[in-house]
Amino acid sequence: MPASQAKRMIVTAALPYANGPIHVGHLVEYLQADFWARFQRMLGHECLYICADDTHGTPIMVEARKRGLKPEDWIAQMGIEHLRDFESFGIRFDHYGSTNSEENRELCERFYAAFEKRGCLLEKSVEQLYCEQDKMFLPDRFVKGICPVCKSPDQYGDSCEKCGSTYAPTELIEPRCSICATVPVLRSSEHVFFRLDQFRAFLTEWVPLHTQAEVANKQTEWLAKELRDWDISRDEPYFGFAIPGKPGKYFYVWVDAPMGYVSTTLQWCKANGRNFDDFWKDESAEVYHFIGKDIVYFHTLFWPAMLEAAGFKKPNQVFVHGFLTVNGEKMSKSKGTFISAATMRRHVDPQHLRYYYACKISGAMHDLDLSVSDFVNRVNSDLVGKITNLGSRGAQMLSKRLDGRLGVQPDDGAALLSRAQARSSEIANHYQNRDFAKAIVAIRDLADEANRWFDEKAPWKSIGADPEATRGVLTTTLLFFRTLAIYLKPVLPEYADQVAELLGEAPYAWTDAARTLEPGRRIGEYRHLASRAEVAQLEAAIADSREATAVAAPVVVAKVTKDEPGEIDFEAFAQVDLRVARIVSAEVIPEADKLLRLVVELEPGARRQIIAGLKSAYDPAALVGRLTVIVANLKPRKMKFGLSEGMVLAAGPGGQDLFILSPDSGAQPGHKVK
Repeated sequence: MPASQAKRMIVTAALPYANGPIHVGHLVEYLQADFWARFQRMLGHECLYICADDTHGTPIMVEARKRGLKPEDWIAQMGIEHLRDFESFGIRFDHYGSTNSEENRELCERFYAAFEKRGCLLEKSVEQLYCEQDKMFLPDRFVKGICPVCKSPDQYGDSCEKCGSTYAPTELIEPRCSICATVPVLRSSEHVFFRLDQFRAFLTEWVPLHTQAEVANKQTEWLAKELRDWDISRDEPYFGFAIPGKPGKYFYVWVDAPMGYVSTTLQWCKANGRNFDDFWKDESAEVYHFIGKDIVYFHTLFWPAMLEAAGFKKPNQVFVHGFLTVNGEKMSKSKGTFISAATMRRHVDPQHLRYYYACKISGAMHDLDLSVSDFVNRVNSDLVGKITNLGSRGAQMLSKRLDGRLGVQPDDGAALLSRAQARSSEIANHYQNRDFAKAIVAIRDLADEANRWFDEKAPWKSIGADPEATRGVLTTTLLFFRTLAIYLKPVLPEYADQVAELLGEAPYAWTDAARTLEPGRRIGEYRHLASRAEVAQLEAAIADSREATAVAAPVVVAKVTKDEPGEIDFEAFAQVDLRVARIVSAEVIPEADKLLRLVVELEPGARRQIIAGLKSAYDPAALVGRLTVIVANLKPRKMKFGLSEGMVLAAGPGGQDLFILSPDSGAQPGHKVK
């Protein structure tokens, strides 16, 4: 899908907080935004990928104090480390800034003046939690307690990571200061509020058009009722920007943090002689945010309302992703799976992680699992064994035995290459939709086809008797590999550039996949393109991470599942009634993150409802009509979304990688599994 007209685009990832290192969970976001931005550039668009350190707030102030540093010195140090970590994994920003900049200060004050003019500010006295031990009002993230909605313990004072609810710190049950664990007291203070409900009609229309369906469904719940006023001020002491005309008051970090998207663009425009209004005031420009699901509320309610109030353009889309798990479990410092980017880089080839994440990212909001065994298998089997193998086989034989010159393709070779080129639009659509996993599957399948063709032709056998025919086979193999390298370039840019150098070409654009190369061209010397991944490399990264947190704990690296269950006798197994069932309908449960509502049939007229955690793995339409295996005598379970009358059997580590069991042909609904 080549671009018919070049666009002006801004791509952003959430600004990393300047209070700690980048870790492999962060990289899920920055890498997918990098893939997408690189793809847009390959189409010919002007696509700026910008980012900055989020540098303000009490945590920065407290951490700097602990280290005996000024906040400015601490955030400067973290900025250097963050950019180093990003660059080490091939993440290319057009500009990387800081929210602690004059451009950001000026924009905060400009927006604030617009809020005042619009009449969407008010002041009122609020009761806040105050720590008498630390002599300060406690910001949201410096209070922890029990969520007032779902009752989950150890939640922050602004939102619950378990249920997603937002609330005031004073609503927490059993609150405590997260610095010293002192029980805080209530004190009153005058604060400035943004009247968010003034923008409810605008947001009700805007949100469904500019977010994923699962996000819009959740936000619609908030928009169905009055939106509470948003406290945009904080009391001193506070590291941030002072609010004009309000002594002792500072802008809340969630005012100046997203403003960093705008101020960083402004810095880039100043450095490159460009007109800032062409990006944030012109509706023909496009803005795309990549964010994690934990900050959806701020980016789909507060931020667009701020932009609307100040007369700036709103994002075209807010793309939301899930969290990273490691070996099927939440990242853990005690288990060594809370791995910093720097530690990962010391042990793992960055292009391996880029390729693996691309294999797993589907553009949906479900979590992504970094499985050690799966990581090694995908890199070694697919990237090295299938894709790179084509380049190695073709280039080395051509160079060593046939003077490195391309020849004329055989008819079946030209047809093979044409089929690969014909999939350009399909693969481009996968990239456009951020379904990188489908793009990689398509590329891998093409590599399989080419390897089968190469093996059938057996050029190592024909080279002595018919060198020119062999040259044609090797030419097709290399041109096919070139096409795959172009398709992989958003994910593996250095890899693709090395292929272009091998073939004597300029860096690839997407349209180059439709071209071929003339006979007689001499290729360059083949250089090693991809190494194999080793379990030991990831084991070392985990061991280093565990040591860095000074927590001794046993680690099982490649194991994804929990401990194996104990043995049971046949009589116990025979009590489980496994039956073949046909799925007659499947639908999404909008308010559930992981669940589908299935209706299955065991025999004509004998239907039952099963609520199954398959939402991340299957499009409901793809399940209708399929035969599967269910536990038919499982006690019905009353759930929030209805009665579930059985269990569908599936295998896999979870999330997107989950596969329902299907019987062989001939089995019929109602048949007992023996």
